[in-house]
Amino acid sequence: MLSSGVMSEYRRVRIPGGCYFFTVNLAKRTGNDLLVRHVGVLRQAVREVRRDRPFRIDAFVVLPDHLHCIWTLPEGDDQFAVRWMLIKATFSRRLPAGEPRSPSRLRRGERGIWQRRYWEHAIRDDRDFTAHIDYVHINPVKHGLAATPADWPYSTIHRLPR
Repeated sequence: MLSSGVMSEYRRVRIPGGCYFFTVNLAKRTGNDLLVRHVGVLRQAVREVRRDRPFRIDAFVVLPDHLHCIWTLPEGDDQFAVRWMLIKATFSRRLPAGEPRSPSRLRRGERGIWQRRYWEHAIRDDRDFTAHIDYVHINPVKHGLAATPADWPYSTIHRLPR
């Protein structure tokens, strides 16, 4: 068992103005295409949160049941958790209710769309950044959704210089 001090450090590395890789999943992943079906709603939620709490999107890919992205936060800002809470809540409010919800979600008044947690990784250097950019863009191929990264429409790969 890790000591509480080590566990706290292990759980969350926050770097004001840092660059982060994220994986965010739907609560129900199997056979769920909610994110691509409502990609316009997701894009609008991200735009609205970025308007009020700016960040740079370095890479983004939306898959049917999860997404990956890399963000760089403004200098002195480490509040990515608030941004994710707002994006998830904005997206969820704009979809019709009806998804299955656990008793704990019902008690808390939560929707059953997103997994509560997400994976985040602080990007360490240029090599780490490049590796994660490549991972984001290859993901649709990895999941059998596209033959090449450029074939997947819900990706920032289309913003890269050709």
